[in-house]
Amino acid sequence: MNIFYVLISIVILWSAWGYFSSRVEKTQYTILDSKNNYEIRLYPEHIVAQTVIKGSYTEALNQGFRIIAGYIFGGNTKKESIAMTSPVVEKSSKSESIAMTSPVTATVEGETHTITFAMPRSYTLETLPTPNDDRIQIVTIPEKKMAAIQFSWIRTDARVQAKKQELIDLLKKDNITIMGEVQYAGYSAPWTPPWMTRNEVLVDIIYND
Repeated sequence: MNIFYVLISIVILWSAWGYFSSRVEKTQYTILDSKNNYEIRLYPEHIVAQTVIKGSYTEALNQGFRIIAGYIFGGNTKKESIAMTSPVVEKSSKSESIAMTSPVTATVEGETHTITFAMPRSYTLETLPTPNDDRIQIVTIPEKKMAAIQFSWIRTDARVQAKKQELIDLLKKDNITIMGEVQYAGYSAPWTPPWMTRNEVLVDIIYND
């Protein structure tokens, strides 16, 4: 068989696999406004499972995913499997350690990353099973407004950081107040074809529509 047709067949099958594997419940939001290269969204109150990881960006994202995946795949008091949702959200913040010596010094140890999975909307705080892993917290995220940039293809640390800075620059240009750190949200499984991946950077904002 001609190599061209083999490649076309692979692309079609891979795309089909990526399409059907991405059909999971996604965090709901309402688009309030479409700006130049970004959106203003309203996210309703929702429940998440989250864990805090120290280390590099990629290591924290992978480790956090494994920890919470353990919970939703049965690592809980009910031994109950919880449906996968998307996106997986990462938020970074600087962490500091204070040394109790003379003189007192503060040293930056790197970044702390909060990795978050939204829970299916069919659950409440009362009906969600308790995680067996005490590194996982179940919390309610209040309603909030966020600005978001969406992009596809392969996610790299450098590309995510560039998109975060792009969002900050756009919001500053439009005089929109930023609240907190810019987050990364990944919607696609690792095996998703790169042309079908969905990545986002988001940040809480003050916005009067």
